[in-house]
Amino acid sequence: MSENHDRRHGGEEPTERLSAGPETSAERTQRIPPVDDRTRPDVPRPPAETDTERTEQIAALPSDFPGYSAHEATQAIPRYPEPPQQQPQPPQSPQQSPRGRKSGLVKAGIAAGSVVGALALLYLGDLALSSGTVPRGTVVADVAIGGLEPAAAEQRLRTELEPRLDDPVQLQVGDNLAPLDPAQAGLRMDWAATVEHAGSQPLNPFTRISSLFTTREVAPVNGGDRDQLVQALEEVKPRLDRAPAEGTIRFEGTRPVPVDPVTGRSVDVAAAASTVLADWADEGPVRLPFSEQQVSTTADGVRQAVREVARPAVSAPVTVRGEGKDAQLAPETMAAALRFEPNGQGGLKASIDVPTAVAGVEPQLADTIKPGKDAEIVVEGGRPVVKPSSDGIGIDWGKSFENLLEVAKREQDRSVRAIYVHEPAELTTDEANALGVREVVGEFTTGGFGQTSGVNIRRTAEEVNGALVKPGETFSLNGHTGPRGVEQGYVESGIIEDGRPAKAVGGGISQFATTIYNAAYFAGMQDVEHKPHSYYISRYPEGRESTVFQSPSGKSLIDVKFKNISDSGILITTQWTPSSITVKLWGTKQFDVTSEIGPRSNPTPPPEKVIPPGEPCSPSSGIGGFTVTDTRTIRNLKTGKVSTERQTTVYDPQPIIHCGGPPPAQGAAGAPPR
Repeated sequence: MSENHDRRHGGEEPTERLSAGPETSAERTQRIPPVDDRTRPDVPRPPAETDTERTEQIAALPSDFPGYSAHEATQAIPRYPEPPQQQPQPPQSPQQSPRGRKSGLVKAGIAAGSVVGALALLYLGDLALSSGTVPRGTVVADVAIGGLEPAAAEQRLRTELEPRLDDPVQLQVGDNLAPLDPAQAGLRMDWAATVEHAGSQPLNPFTRISSLFTTREVAPVNGGDRDQLVQALEEVKPRLDRAPAEGTIRFEGTRPVPVDPVTGRSVDVAAAASTVLADWADEGPVRLPFSEQQVSTTADGVRQAVREVARPAVSAPVTVRGEGKDAQLAPETMAAALRFEPNGQGGLKASIDVPTAVAGVEPQLADTIKPGKDAEIVVEGGRPVVKPSSDGIGIDWGKSFENLLEVAKREQDRSVRAIYVHEPAELTTDEANALGVREVVGEFTTGGFGQTSGVNIRRTAEEVNGALVKPGETFSLNGHTGPRGVEQGYVESGIIEDGRPAKAVGGGISQFATTIYNAAYFAGMQDVEHKPHSYYISRYPEGRESTVFQSPSGKSLIDVKFKNISDSGILITTQWTPSSITVKLWGTKQFDVTSEIGPRSNPTPPPEKVIPPGEPCSPSSGIGGFTVTDTRTIRNLKTGKVSTERQTTVYDPQPIIHCGGPPPAQGAAGAPPR
């Protein structure tokens, strides 16, 4: 047995080492084994074994092995005590075992490489299979076209969408709906461009993976004009917008009814156009973007006003105590007079419309009121006469009803007192006499009007008769008469427009305008506004005539206005007959006026116009157009100053009207052609 065997399995050295003294450095060095993991103190290892022990650990041969005896084998192999069993050691950390750490990294790298390789193969395969098709998950107007080739995708879109694209597109804003005609709005599907807009399969692997689980909406491409769509949306916008409305209270008889506030809505047309282009082909209404206009009142605030103001105010009459007589302000009148507006804190502020309340009680107190009377200047016996004024006694309703609302909210003591005041005349007798209205300072007469025109001229003359213009004031014909409609006593009168007979309420008023314009002209009044007719009318003086016009609502568009620049007042009187109208201006004569009408110039021949057969027509020989200048010379009788005013008028030619067809052509010397 070798020396090494003796040292490991119980030779002399271990005994001698135990009996010897301290071990020297040389001995320790001699005992250090070669550097090996198995000899490192930090690496566990099994106890040393002898050759005999190694032999004993050899597995026994099978009993049926040839020439083998279990007994002999047992006798031949010496047995030694078995070494103690070692407990399993926990896995070592990489810090404890660099070899283990390197091994783990290698295994992880191999696994990761395998996964990456597999994914790369899948990606390349998917890329090859989907090349040239629409990206997965693509949806156009609820129609899925992902994964299809462009031609197939376009065909599917046509099949699914084309049958409904001519139907009106329902636009929705809040609860408001309005149809939009696709053709009128320029909405037209560009099928090929829509598919092209969807793009191609993405190369990004993450995008491709996500497309397996998601959808991607693609807006249809419109082949029409966006400006046309915007114009169509502008036309339908009023049906979708909603004006904001503050909460208020209305009355059904004397029962107050709360009206909840409503926020306003306004469609943003530019943004709406983009939304329509994206969604018009979808089923269902297209919800348009809009902005809200908030209101300051709340439903709770409105109901609070009902409880605290409206309901108590109409619960019983309010007594108005006059001088010697009382009046009752009925609940119905109070309901009509109540007004409500936002108070800035979510509620309503109540007020009383005084004229409405007065109308309900003033007739009951008429015996306690004495109306005042202004002085009047009238013409009697061919000269102006001043009718004296008188003062009156009235009620200051503003002060009387100052606390009416608070009183109306009470259950008891529901009464207010009427406050009486002295009312002097607006034009006293002395003031009227001081105006110096003594004589005619200007007058003019025209005639030649028809029956219905005469009715309108007479009605205007009645309204203007007695008008008084104080020094420095301006008279307006439209302003004095106000609207001239059927309700004011005016009638339809025949007019001719380009050879076609027509009717208009108030026709003929221009003749009165011309008449009063000339009366003011010769009175020396300052011309503020007048407009001559476009065509010359032979019954009026050339360059010295005027027309007037109002819109159907009564708004003044063309007027006759003059300013009183004299030192006296001007009284206007009118005299109508079935064949003429005369207007006179009365005052103190201060100006001497003359008129000179110059010769006609720049003659313009009338054009010819043919009215087709069967259409209403009034034949006319036409009148040529021309230009004329009128010169007004004014001499101030008080100062002697002379001034000159010139006005040039251009009249258009009136066309020659042929009814039913053009006249036959004329040959030489007026003979018909052969």
